[in-house]
Amino acid sequence: MYSGKLGIAGIIAGVIISLVHLSCNNENRLPSTVTFTEHVAPILYNNCTICHRAEGSAHFPLVTYESAKKYASANAFVTRERIMPPWPADPHYTEFTGQRILSERDIQMLEKWVKDGTLMGPADKLPAIPRYPTGSEIGTPDMRIPVQPYLLPANSTDRFLLVKVPFELPADTFASVIEFMPGRNNVVHHVNGDMVKYAAGMKTDVYAGEQIVDMAADTATLLQAYQRLGLPNDDGSYPVLQKSVVNYLPGVFGQLYPEGLGGYKLPKKGAFLLNDLHYGFTNKENVLDSSYINIFFAKTPPGRPVQEFQLGTHGVVPVEPDLIIEPNTVKQVYSRFTVPTDISILTINPHMHLLGKSFKGYALKPNGDTIRLISIPRWDFNWQYFYTFKRMIKIPKGSVIIAEGVYDNTRKNMNNPFSPPRRVSDNNGSMKATDEMFQFIITYLPYQDGDETISLERK
Repeated sequence: MYSGKLGIAGIIAGVIISLVHLSCNNENRLPSTVTFTEHVAPILYNNCTICHRAEGSAHFPLVTYESAKKYASANAFVTRERIMPPWPADPHYTEFTGQRILSERDIQMLEKWVKDGTLMGPADKLPAIPRYPTGSEIGTPDMRIPVQPYLLPANSTDRFLLVKVPFELPADTFASVIEFMPGRNNVVHHVNGDMVKYAAGMKTDVYAGEQIVDMAADTATLLQAYQRLGLPNDDGSYPVLQKSVVNYLPGVFGQLYPEGLGGYKLPKKGAFLLNDLHYGFTNKENVLDSSYINIFFAKTPPGRPVQEFQLGTHGVVPVEPDLIIEPNTVKQVYSRFTVPTDISILTINPHMHLLGKSFKGYALKPNGDTIRLISIPRWDFNWQYFYTFKRMIKIPKGSVIIAEGVYDNTRKNMNNPFSPPRRVSDNNGSMKATDEMFQFIITYLPYQDGDETISLERK
């Protein structure tokens, strides 16, 4: 009798398992005919049109049926090869906020749409086209400050500008996010920017002086450049400089953290100092860049101010061994830093140049356990994100943060800027794309109980 009950229970369990498998198979099964309105548009709208739209950073739109059909075969290829959507980090190693990764089913759907003849489908099945902010990647700013326009000559090599972007406000103000937006011609490669904070009565005219000094073409020292930009106070002393307030890299959005974390206090009179406004080399005609800075005000004072340090080039610990890559070689380097106190990591940014092949970052706790931070098995110079964790990552005191990088200075590296390969180094910290860098930038807070439970997801 008892064994009979077990037999019946086993049969019921088997039926339930079979039904679950059947349900999963039905969910994963592709439709008999794939159409744009029913199947393809939802994939594009959720993953692609944030860049592939009229006001986006991509070179062509994918919003309408006509535009999607035109690039259907190309889209099937680049998604199958995991080139698009661009997300270099391995999602199986660590997950981050805002990651855009197509499922295998999505990729098969795009491929089948091509095979089925790129049909449009019922018009009433088309989902609503997403609405995106204009002139921003994250929302509608409260204030926009133009950067001095710059004419980039045709056939230019790397250019590094020191740029002052002055501003005046009715009173001291709080900001949650400061966002750099490159001009429409997509010639800006990266920006590292600080904020100049003038104390009351110390600076009469923040607009006095030059706004751009080309550090590559000019013989001025850094101190002379600061003076020409009019950065000193009226008495010749220097104001407070808040570091790393406005930054930009391809694919990077402004970092908006939950209320109570981060934020800035803007002085009544101040300026943004773009230490490096880097234009990459171009073979285009003369290009006028008109970039700008968006400010999103906050109703409350800044919460726990985020802090930053970096491993590697210009960092708190060096690159080991020296970042010298001989021609026709593949070289591995690393950088290690022992944290002196408990910290909570919010965002990380790995950085390499054209010879980069792979990057991995992790931490070893004092007990030997590993904390995964990021793995980029196929480095892509064109997409260098600031990766924000879904929740803060606690790194205990005494843990060692380790960054490992591999460089490929052979002919097999399609991004190698030299043919035949040449000896490449960091060139004393040069930021030229044809020199090399190795950095792991960490944005963090001193740890507080409960940090691991705070969601960093954008609402």
